[in-house]
Amino acid sequence: MSFLALAAISKSFGPNQVVKDFNLSVGKGEFVSFLGPSGCGKTTVLRMVAGFETPSAGTIRIDGQDVTRLPANKRRIGMVFQAYALFPNMSVSQNVAFGLKVAGADRATISRRVGEMLELIKLDHLGERFPYQLSGGQQQRVALARALAPKPNLLLLDEPLSALDAQIRVSLRDDIRAIQRELGITTIFVTHDQEEALSISDRVVVMHQGRADQLGTPAEIYNRPATRFVANFVGKLNTFEARIADADEGQLNFAGKDFTAPTPLRGLRSGDPITVALRPEALALHRRHDDEASLQGKVLDFNFLGSVIRAKVEVDGRPICLDMFNQSGFTMPPVGTATELYFSRSDLLVLPE
Repeated sequence: MSFLALAAISKSFGPNQVVKDFNLSVGKGEFVSFLGPSGCGKTTVLRMVAGFETPSAGTIRIDGQDVTRLPANKRRIGMVFQAYALFPNMSVSQNVAFGLKVAGADRATISRRVGEMLELIKLDHLGERFPYQLSGGQQQRVALARALAPKPNLLLLDEPLSALDAQIRVSLRDDIRAIQRELGITTIFVTHDQEEALSISDRVVVMHQGRADQLGTPAEIYNRPATRFVANFVGKLNTFEARIADADEGQLNFAGKDFTAPTPLRGLRSGDPITVALRPEALALHRRHDDEASLQGKVLDFNFLGSVIRAKVEVDGRPICLDMFNQSGFTMPPVGTATELYFSRSDLLVLPE
């Protein structure tokens, strides 16, 4: 049974419909990310769950209760914002205690819970400091502790890491996931960063123009994109314009060669144009044991990225990328060298129109 259920949610601001027929079921203790570009509706959905916006249509249920019209302060939700939103005139401990005081908790309960939260976020030695005396990462930890202190049923995080530098962002996202697992709290995380969403989520909702284009595990989203938008938005992609050579036999043609599609070409006819794609890491300069297909190309360039080497190869008159692990002893072919790019047929993506 789902803990959070959104059924046919829509939201309009005047004539502008920003969320369209959005459906989602989240299990208790699950970590789900909303991923998409700015303006796709992900924050609006989050605000409707929080009670800050009222849906134009549809229903929201939390733990079986219809909360569609319930005020935000009655929903037992913890919220963490991008801009921290800490009270500057309160110490760290006072900020964490705020929600408990509003709820009418007694002094002993507040003191105990604040201590637990500060220990959880590893800032128990900074309880008397004020927000301006903390780093951005520390301030966001305090905001997280404040949201969790009243023991909410649901934790909502609206781009909580986007204001932080890259190294702190990686560290804090891992901490958020570890805390979420430890507490077992159902969590919705909004981000435009695909690496964040894929690295810490149980499932990811990829949103586009107010709709959920695809819902799945990180591996499903990346390896088997359901729409052209998802394929292009999540990860890097090499695309090829192709045509169906034989629809019944699953044969398609691109880059001057015939290939067998990895899945049946339902709804397509011989001669139809189509787009196919390959992830950079699906390609290799040397044949691997499961590679049964290849493309001819010419080496254009190499970029050394530390653990990964990214090669640019011209195939059928256009540049494509392939990624390979940096291994000792690997010798890069000289620029201009003719080469073969190998791949497995199962890695070939046939993108829906």
